[in-house]
Amino acid sequence: MWDDTRQLNQAALAIAVAAVAMFLYGATLWAIRQPVFALQEVVIRGPLVRVNPAHIEAVVREELKGTFFTLRLADARVSLARVPWVRAVGLRRAWPRTLEIMVSEQEPLARWNEASLVNAQGETFTADYDGELPQFSGPEGSAADVTAHFREFGQTLKPTGLTLAEIRLSERAAWELKTEGPAPLMLELGRVDPGGRLARFVAYYPGTIQKLQRAGTRVEQVDLRYRNGFAARVPGFRETPAKKPAPDQVRGKV
Repeated sequence: MWDDTRQLNQAALAIAVAAVAMFLYGATLWAIRQPVFALQEVVIRGPLVRVNPAHIEAVVREELKGTFFTLRLADARVSLARVPWVRAVGLRRAWPRTLEIMVSEQEPLARWNEASLVNAQGETFTADYDGELPQFSGPEGSAADVTAHFREFGQTLKPTGLTLAEIRLSERAAWELKTEGPAPLMLELGRVDPGGRLARFVAYYPGTIQKLQRAGTRVEQVDLRYRNGFAARVPGFRETPAKKPAPDQVRGKV
């Protein structure tokens, strides 16, 4: 090889090309890290109702490191997703020194268990909210199922005019509902065919529970865990005990 001028020239050319490529690579890495390419403007696109734009900008300044070229967008999304009320974030670089942030906000549907909220997609999140919301309760990981049943049960109850204020799924997979209003009604659906039981209740509601309520009788709770009917609990109601026969009557029968 050392006596072959052609091969020596090709080897020298390959080494020169590699050296130039390494130089250009190093120069590029050096250049894209220079302050001239630092991000200087952040544009936040909404619309934003609950997300504080100043909070977004603070996260960008404090946590997102790098220039227009070196900013890791995946890491930036993770950091921005931790901002309260942010559900999703889209990021786009705009030449020469602008970062555009597209924010999708959380829309609270209900309160979840003790300290969380749940959105319309059945996803739980944590944020401060003082408004009125239905209460959802259930085991960990069941928020999506509870959300779906809340919609299903609410639709079933529409003919009665009743609106759900609470829905609860127990650890044993039993469903319990509570309606809105000054005299809320508790509905125990149990575990077996809760949708069918609620539909049966709706069918008989006008001639039973609603009739009692219109007559001034408050119904507190309805137990639908019966095969062919349901039981209603009325506050203050006491069943009249059967009269016992007098002693002489007993003796007379003997």
